Amino acid sequence: MDFQDSPLLKAARLCPADIQTETGVDVADVLKYLEHDDWETALLLLEEIGDAHPQPPQFWELLADTARLLWLAKDAYWYGWRSSEARNGAVLAELCLMSAEEGGWPRPAPPDAVLRPMWDIGHLTPEGEPLLSIAILWVEGRAPLKPGECGPVRLLPLTFEHWRHVKPGDAITMHVMRPSTGTARVTEVILPVAASS
Repeated sequence: MDFQDSPLLKAARLCPADIQTETGVDVADVLKYLEHDDWETALLLLEEIGDAHPQPPQFWELLADTARLLWLAKDAYWYGWRSSEARNGAVLAELCLMSAEEGGWPRPAPPDAVLRPMWDIGHLTPEGEPLLSIAILWVEGRAPLKPGECGPVRLLPLTFEHWRHVKPGDAITMHVMRPSTGTARVTEVILPVAASS
């Protein structure tokens, strides 16, 4: 495929030309690698730009398309996740799972988006009971988060509007079953890109 038709060039064109990462990476750098058919490096640089400056869902979808063309299935899945974050908003947190002895969930949380736990984020039913909200859980890194351990996670709320009051420093409680199975401290809230521009 000619680089002029590549999804990476389309993604690069979505980025303002004047943006730059802390390490000095900009769109011109991406274009240089594309001109030399180094798609993998261009892909990594675009991801770095997307990490530094919020990008629309279409940007991440184009990166996912490229990853599929390069047979990078895990990367394609990750960029699909990032597209969902850009579209719907997300919450980053440090999650501590309760140990099995404490009554926590007996299995590790895998490092991908397969769990859809419920979260106590402070809403109450008319009867005063916690009103739980669902968010898909993505464990950062390559290793599962084991019961009794803490680690960084990304949460993709199914209804971001329910989570708009959550802010860094808030403690939220994860429920896979009753009682709770872990507690998370919010570190960052990522607004949908359309809402932040």
